[in-house]
Amino acid sequence: MDFTECYGDTVSSVAAAARSGCRKRVRRLIKGGCSVDCRDNRGWIALHEAAAAGSKECVQEILTAAGGSSRGCRAYVNSLTHEGESACYLAAQRGHLAVVRLLLKAHANINQLTNDLSCPLYAAVDGGQKEIVELLVSKGAEVNRAHTASCWTCLHQAVYKGHSEIVRILVNVCNLEAVDDHRISPLFVAAQYGQQECLEILVNAGANVNTQAADLATPLLIASQEGHQACVDFLLDHGADPNIACSHDWPQLPIHAAAEFGHISVLRRLIAVTDCVCDRGDGMVSPLYVAVHSHQSMSVELLLREGYSPDAQDCTHILGLRSPLSYALCQTSNKPYSESVRLLVAAGANLTEEDWIYALATDNTDLLQLILEHRWIPRPEALIRDCSVPHHNGKTVLKLQEMRELVSVAQNQVHFAACWLPLLLKAGLEPSLLLQPHMLEQADSEVLNYLLEFVNWSTLSAPLKNTLHQRRVEKTWEPCQDFDSIPCLSHICRLQVRAVLGPDLLMRTNVVQQLPVPSQLHGFLQFRDIPEASYTH
Repeated sequence: MDFTECYGDTVSSVAAAARSGCRKRVRRLIKGGCSVDCRDNRGWIALHEAAAAGSKECVQEILTAAGGSSRGCRAYVNSLTHEGESACYLAAQRGHLAVVRLLLKAHANINQLTNDLSCPLYAAVDGGQKEIVELLVSKGAEVNRAHTASCWTCLHQAVYKGHSEIVRILVNVCNLEAVDDHRISPLFVAAQYGQQECLEILVNAGANVNTQAADLATPLLIASQEGHQACVDFLLDHGADPNIACSHDWPQLPIHAAAEFGHISVLRRLIAVTDCVCDRGDGMVSPLYVAVHSHQSMSVELLLREGYSPDAQDCTHILGLRSPLSYALCQTSNKPYSESVRLLVAAGANLTEEDWIYALATDNTDLLQLILEHRWIPRPEALIRDCSVPHHNGKTVLKLQEMRELVSVAQNQVHFAACWLPLLLKAGLEPSLLLQPHMLEQADSEVLNYLLEFVNWSTLSAPLKNTLHQRRVEKTWEPCQDFDSIPCLSHICRLQVRAVLGPDLLMRTNVVQQLPVPSQLHGFLQFRDIPEASYTH
């Protein structure tokens, strides 16, 4: 049987009359001997119908008929439906103030709980019935009892519903720090659901702005996560601490929540007040990690612009992540690089061996082109002396360790050399760095020819010449015709120009246009006449 739906054929005559609010009919039926005790399929009696309908007159008639003694009337007035609802509960739930007053005079149990742990006060709070809340509180209703399976009090519910006038009443009588089963206080609820007026009332009444839930989350964290700007501002202006760790797993702060969910205005406010130790400090986690994780490129951009390091700290032991860039690349494997990758590379994020693998171990050169757009390959002498400058022509200069790892990865990704070799050489990479036995042994014929065109092949070391000779004998390499003779003077001259100017300037700037040579030689001096190798799957 459904205890919530009313079936017409189960309602008594008195109950039906009470539902319609017809006092005369109710009186006539009672005088005619009709019972006021008959229950319908929901367990409702005539008193429940009259109370729910808000008919004070019908309630009075029914109560008069119900008891010849005060004891009998007291038992009747507290009769419960199958859902555990009293007449007082039904009247309070529906906002019938006069009926509630009458029922209380008839000794209705003001704190009677329903099957789902509600009560008249909680029902009135939920429905925003301010006057009934005032009446019940004044009559001594229990204000701090838990009324839901999750242990919410009336104050929790008033805040959740945004009934600010009721909150003003309750803060004077309720425990402001009452917590539910997750140790969430009413103030936390206000911050979570953006109930700014309720939040202000609670704070002004003395509620703790730095209260922490069972998982250590604070009101500021949850307001930041939900993007409630006004609540965030109010909390910060009234003592909320943005540097309290809000997680058992790692030192999560409100700034992480704002970055993760892309609430830019909130993030901007938190950047100004959050301790910068979270950016690079040991045992901390940069908000860049969570911004990258949730693909919030606007958060990434703002954090970088406000001075957060693109390298952050190594979070391998905390999150299993080495750097924001490595995480961003991991997320975009086998896909075009993400906006977060672009922002981190542009901001100068350090490139490791793992990052170079993403750039070189593929026939897609988008990532490598992005890196070379924002990185400057230093001259060979800078690598030897490790005297590279931080920036050149507005680009970040690759560090010695980055160059070493680049060359190491390149040597191990010979299969894709047709894709990355032209880009690196045109960006100014010194070709001698690649003239290693493994490269000469494994490179495709076209790739090997392209590389040799950037050097004086006649001056190669004996071991390298032996490797080339062996490949020719095995017919795994078909050299260019020129390689059987001494390089022509023009080729030796451009090698000398490249050495004097530096491969970086020659290949990546317009310095060649300033040389006192015919313009027809510009392309030749920049090795543009050499056909690139084609990649074979």
